[in-house]
This record gives sequence, C-alpha cells and structure tokens, in this order.
Amino acid sequence: MASLSVIVPTYNEAENITRLVERVHTALAGADYELIVVDDSVDGTQQVLADLARFTPWIHVFHRDGRRGLASAVADGIAAAQGSVVCVLDADLQHPPETLPLLTAALERSGADLAVASRYVPGGRYVTFEAWRRAVSRVATRAAQILLHRARRVADPLSGFFAFRRTAVHGVRLRPIGYKILLEILVRGNLSRVVEVPYSFEIRSAGQSKLTPRQHWEYLQHLCLLAGAQLGNLRSIEVAVLPAPLGSGASE
Repeated sequence: MASLSVIVPTYNEAENITRLVERVHTALAGADYELIVVDDSVDGTQQVLADLARFTPWIHVFHRDGRRGLASAVADGIAAAQGSVVCVLDADLQHPPETLPLLTAALERSGADLAVASRYVPGGRYVTFEAWRRAVSRVATRAAQILLHRARRVADPLSGFFAFRRTAVHGVRLRPIGYKILLEILVRGNLSRVVEVPYSFEIRSAGQSKLTPRQHWEYLQHLCLLAGAQLGNLRSIEVAVLPAPLGSGASE
C-alpha cells in the first residue's frame, strides 16, 4: 500500500498528461506513491492513460463517462486513495509537480493537517498574460474569505494544488459542486492547522482552459451551500506560511 496518493483530475489533456506523469515520477523519485487519474476526457486522453498505465503499475486510471466536474473527480479519487497523505494537482502543468515534495515536507515539518500551494503568500507568483483572469481570481478569493469563516486567514483558499492527511477527511462526506474542492475540505474537514507554501502558478503551454461561465455559476452555488454548511463546524483553524526553500523556483 502506497504511503502517498497523488490525485489528478483530467478533462481533455492528451497533450499534457505524459509530461505530467514523467515530471511527477521525477519529483517523487524514491517515494512510495500511487498516481490516481480520474478522467472525463473525450479527446484521446483515455487512450494515452491506458498506454501509460500498461507499463507503470503505480498509475491507477478511473475513466468516467460524461463530464462531471473537477471537484467531483477529486472526491472520487480521494475515495480510491490508499495513502496516508493525499496530494491534488491539475493535469495542465500550471501546477509544477516539482512542488509536490515541498507540500509533503511542509505537512511533516509543521504537523499540519493541510498544506496549500499558494500564489498569494510571499514567494508565490501567479503567471498569466490575461489581466481579467487575475482579477476574477482575486474577486472570487475575496468572496470566499468574506463568506466562509475558515477561508478568512488562508491567502489562497481557491488553490487547486494542495496536500492533506487522510485523517482530515475521515468520516467527512464531501459534496462539492464545480471545481473548487479545496473550499470543501476547508469547511467540512477535520482541520486544526493549515500551512501555505509559496509556488509559481505557470502559464498553460498546451491544451485549452476549461474555465467557462458555467464554472463561475457553479462556484457561486458552491459558496452558498458551504456558507450554510459551515454552521455545523465553526471551529477555528491555525494558519501559518512556510518560506520557500532555496532553489524551489518560487519568486517574489
């Protein structure tokens, strides 16, 4: 049984998935891990994954018919995970796999339940050519911090790149809508301490963004549901920021 489970939701990422698998394997060289890919694709990603899994026994692929959303894909991956620590990242390489060891090390060093890769703490960067996307991200982040008690002290509560101990979701029914699974864990999870680790959110080099007006609407729905759900779990969490190690690639 692997001690670390890495979950990657995919939707039409045939151009990126092979490089992602290679970079994850290099970043986690020597680690006892499994890679769980939950795939909703219709562009050939499924075949690429099948070919990769044939020669790499640590890859487990779950293909779902019909696009059901990134957050639900992660929830399905968590249900299948065997590791005591679970990491989540996107398949588009905007989340650099080289940051994975920093997240797992942050959990170990701090004793935290959840480690968030953050764009918005000192040392983090949000690289994008599109100013409107940066603005939308900031507005959505602020909305979460206003409405959700546990999101207020987290600089990047909408991050899609994070690691947590399985005990953080033990006995927790995750009911996400849309694509912001971290908010679901922040509000519903068994959390006492959260750490944020700076990283550089990179520009997509292949494939197309999946962000649509529908995702914005689902995000608003999810926020409203979580605002009500939090009434059953208002216990505060401690939040700390860990500095980026030298050579990590994060930048002011």
